[in-house]
Amino acid sequence: MKQTQSFLIERFAQAGIRPRTELGQNFLIDQNLLRVLVEAARLEPDDVVLEVGTGTGGLTALVAPKVAAVVTVEIDPHLFHLAQEQLAQFTNVTMLQIDALQSKNRLNPEMLAAVEEQLARSPQRRLKLVSNLPYHVATPVMTNLLALDAPPQQMTVTIQKELADRVVARPGSKDYGALSVWIQSQCRAEILRVLPPDVFWPRPKVDSAFLQITLDPQLRQRLTDRHFFHEFIRSIFCHRRKFLRSELASAFKKQLNKQQIDGLLAQLDIEPSVRAEDLPVETLIRLSEAVRQAIGG
Repeated sequence: MKQTQSFLIERFAQAGIRPRTELGQNFLIDQNLLRVLVEAARLEPDDVVLEVGTGTGGLTALVAPKVAAVVTVEIDPHLFHLAQEQLAQFTNVTMLQIDALQSKNRLNPEMLAAVEEQLARSPQRRLKLVSNLPYHVATPVMTNLLALDAPPQQMTVTIQKELADRVVARPGSKDYGALSVWIQSQCRAEILRVLPPDVFWPRPKVDSAFLQITLDPQLRQRLTDRHFFHEFIRSIFCHRRKFLRSELASAFKKQLNKQQIDGLLAQLDIEPSVRAEDLPVETLIRLSEAVRQAIGG
């Protein structure tokens, strides 16, 4: 199956449906680029691939022959049925017509259960995310997957370039924020390629990018309490231009007084007037752990 523009237009016309832009339905129609994405994922026979946003199954059909299993999720019932027809030949593909998210901060348990079922079939199996992620769910899908006890070994995805820039941003830049810190605290992230709007149908109004996020166990083990760290960085990046001392005083006003906050900052040799966006990931990890211990976390 070739997911070209003419193919998609014909299939949608036959089904009497149109792409739903509110669901981020912009389909990658350059076959060479689809293959580039799959090759970048370095898929192996023991891999279990999670795909969020099946679409018409174009990417799924390229991935399935290379791996042990694919769990693919599509929220749109019309697209789900189109993909069912295209993917019927693949016995290792589990299709779910559900929302990948139960809520903004939680993945759908049905999706996670399907992934766990496939991983449990062999101790050699490992999880990867390979997906043209619908733009409106890209951030919660990536961040919530990384919060799991056993997250994907690798995420190779198509997302908005603006979001990819935020993932790889460095301290002091306009794009550096809670998302940058959360992902870089546990992973290596790299923009592999920038994609113009004309390689999609319908054309989005912005550039996209192939992004690869690779789990680094040595980085991840620095986080004593991942849940606390996640909440901590969200809170201190809540108001970007606020001084760190003020942000901490606001976020932890019920647990720490200003004298205690000043003591923690002095202990870590952090200037009270610095802003969170200027601090490297390593410093924010140390600060988070100091705060956690101070409040008895």
